[in-house]
Amino acid sequence: MTRVAIVTDSASDLTPTDAARADITVVPLTVSFGDQEFRAGVDLTAEDFWDRMLAPDAPFPRTAAPPPGAFKEAFERRFAEGADEIVCVDLGGRISATVQSARVAAEMLPGRTIEVVDSESASMGVGILALVATELAAAGANAAEIAAALGRRMADVEIYVAVDTLEYLKRGGRISGARAAVGTLLSVKPIITIRDGLVEQLERARTMARARQRVIELFTAAPADRVAILAGPGTDTDGMWRDLLVAFGDRVDPSRITVEMMGPTIGPHIGPGFVGGVVLRRR
Repeated sequence: MTRVAIVTDSASDLTPTDAARADITVVPLTVSFGDQEFRAGVDLTAEDFWDRMLAPDAPFPRTAAPPPGAFKEAFERRFAEGADEIVCVDLGGRISATVQSARVAAEMLPGRTIEVVDSESASMGVGILALVATELAAAGANAAEIAAALGRRMADVEIYVAVDTLEYLKRGGRISGARAAVGTLLSVKPIITIRDGLVEQLERARTMARARQRVIELFTAAPADRVAILAGPGTDTDGMWRDLLVAFGDRVDPSRITVEMMGPTIGPHIGPGFVGGVVLRRR
């Protein structure tokens, strides 16, 4: 049987424990606070990221794609460990140059089978697809088969996040200062999603309680294979888990609803106090 190794990047928001358990190699993006640079998940945990971001007078964080050499090193390591082929699942190409960096690295290893997959997603939207890839590899699929299957399953990945404040979207350049001011005045709570690889506003609610309820409605609109509740400062993940379990009823295995910390990929644009996560629809 062909042994396929799975690689992803730190924008997947897989914890080191989860990645190790699934035997997924994670290539870190760079996170900068002013002139200080960190490798996400290596020098900077998701918890450390939030501490730094919310510190008084902290510079707005910036992220940068890993260099091709970082992916090449990860690929070579997995081949040295016995992999025959590799599937690399990365942050959406319309959000970051990360997937292009992985493709350049794959071209540096001619003769090797490396399938680079643009997830067209972010955070656990990437992470869930990487986990699906490990399940397919364990079932005996080769790299080409896994990449094709992930291409089909991308349409089943849905992200819904309700934002408590528009300030961070403004600071990150996602909306104008005028729109943020009007939204704040009206107490608008946007619900953010990702469509065609881009972050978009899906709906707006007048209160955070209503936005939370709407996110639960969106999650439970159809049966799910997996749900990843995204955690951050000010999020009630325990309550969200219980409410989702009740709303889903017997349409989802409780063990498939997990809580994951949102990291520095879209965290700077969301800010604290958000509610949401990622759902993989059942086929």
